[in-house]
Amino acid sequence: MSPHPAPTAPRPPLRVALAGIGVVGGGVVRLLETNRDLIARRAGRTIEIVAVSARDRHKDRGIDLSRYRWEDDMDALVAADDVDVVVEMIGGADGSALTLARHTLGAGKALVTANKAMIAHHGLDLARLAEETDTPLKYEAAVAGGIPVIKAIREGASANEIARVYGILNGTCNYILTQMERNGASFADALAAAQAEGYAEADPTFDVDGIDAAHKLSILAALCFGTRLDIGAVAADGIRGLIAADIREAEALGHRVRLIGMAERNGDGLYQHVQPCLVPADHPLAYVPGALNAVVTEGNFVGRLFFEGAGAGAGPTASAIVADIIDIARDEYGPAFAMPVDSLDAAPVADAGARIGKHYVRLIVEDRIGVLAEIAAAMRDAEVSIESFIQRGTDEEDGVVIVLVTHAGPARAIHAALAILAGSDHVVSTPMLMPILAL
Repeated sequence: MSPHPAPTAPRPPLRVALAGIGVVGGGVVRLLETNRDLIARRAGRTIEIVAVSARDRHKDRGIDLSRYRWEDDMDALVAADDVDVVVEMIGGADGSALTLARHTLGAGKALVTANKAMIAHHGLDLARLAEETDTPLKYEAAVAGGIPVIKAIREGASANEIARVYGILNGTCNYILTQMERNGASFADALAAAQAEGYAEADPTFDVDGIDAAHKLSILAALCFGTRLDIGAVAADGIRGLIAADIREAEALGHRVRLIGMAERNGDGLYQHVQPCLVPADHPLAYVPGALNAVVTEGNFVGRLFFEGAGAGAGPTASAIVADIIDIARDEYGPAFAMPVDSLDAAPVADAGARIGKHYVRLIVEDRIGVLAEIAAAMRDAEVSIESFIQRGTDEEDGVVIVLVTHAGPARAIHAALAILAGSDHVVSTPMLMPILAL
């Protein structure tokens, strides 16, 4: 045998089509152009954009698209003989994005997407279609932007049994909470600042109500626990009800408020919830500032893994998309959810009310005799044990701020107590309930 094997012929370029040329699409074009030589060396072949498609051909996107073929009909990207990979950056769970995804995989062409809503709602069907056609389905950018958490779970931690996964999955909410924490801002003022900086949309519903984080959590749960995606099983509570007093009281208790998505599987089933929580001030999640994301996984052999980075934006999201394209260029791909779809099981929904823990409860009540006794009676009747009780005035509402910290007990008990108090004429706003996490 010759000691110097004959060199192999260079592989042909991987030809890519982009559907949707917004902020992220522009980032993908810039990244592939700026790092062209480095990417080719790492991918083992050149990666070329051959076609693009978007709603408005004439929009000024700040990049030169004249070198690429423009297709007004996105299905032409799928039908083209010179396209190997379609990158979907249209957005939305259904509609044209889903149609394009199905057509792409059905035609046996690789699909890369940043669309967390589509994956959360239709990921199983798309994964099955990818398996049937032996085609890559890649979605690193759908969760936590530029943080390579999907790859880390699918590959780096694949030998581990994951006990739970949790983290800060929405940068908009984290920016708002950081503004409230650092500047004493109200929720409304912090939201306005987020919108002014471009972190929040004009309609921030998906972010501040926890829907965006719920999509991401459902994807992480499927990867971590080998379960079927079930976005309907993810409970989501957002941060609209927070006031500046909640941030101050949390700090006084040695905690910080964060919107946390948590998934955990036990003998009772799969628990998935997005909600504002009190995080210990010495936990790494308490130090994640601004619009950053962070994800924590706990494996039975690897231990705790902590990932932090930019969860959105043109550069970070483009980085994740192009990383997926490089994997495809190397022929490195496997089942979309780390195991074949038929191997994923349908875990029952865990009883959230049975979860044991301490809770923070904030009430705003009328300043009159008998209110404290009414609160204490509601807690007693629901069998909630109170660890501490704080009463303060507030300039934010017409009333008195009452903060309770409970002893550890079932979540259903504190919900029962609040249901009793909901009928009180003396409670002047919706209570704020947050778990106090023991991490």
